[in-house]
Amino acid sequence: MNTIKCFCLEWSIIGNMTNARYEHTASVLSNGKVLVTGGADHSIINSAELYGPSTGYWTATGNMNNARFRHTSSILSNGLVLVTGGAHRGAINSAELYDPSAGTWTTTGNMSDARFWHILSVLSNELVLVTGGSNSKMFLNSAKLYSLFQAN
Repeated sequence: MNTIKCFCLEWSIIGNMTNARYEHTASVLSNGKVLVTGGADHSIINSAELYGPSTGYWTATGNMNNARFRHTSSILSNGLVLVTGGAHRGAINSAELYDPSAGTWTTTGNMSDARFWHILSVLSNELVLVTGGSNSKMFLNSAKLYSLFQAN
């Protein structure tokens, strides 16, 4: 007879985020901190904040260039965080990069299609695969590959 082990979660209360938000993203950075971006409260927001697991505290970091919710975020192999699409008065196609070492955001090439609720996957060949989502009028079955490159 097989024995099934049960692993139980124990929840702990930590400090509150700086801003109330929903439909935001959270990304675990290489330094162990958690970057929370965008979302909405009573309006669409562009703020970002960091959670330090070792301290249990939240701190504000640079604001995104574009307010957005229903977006995606992914950690790239170079440690930057790529945030794409989302919604703000309809679907948007903008993308931006967060540099954890500087706490700053830089705009990068726009996606060819505006979309939110999509999935973003960073592939091992440094391409970024964006699939599905919605453009405010319909659900999308399209998929796009975006190339990441260092501009000089």
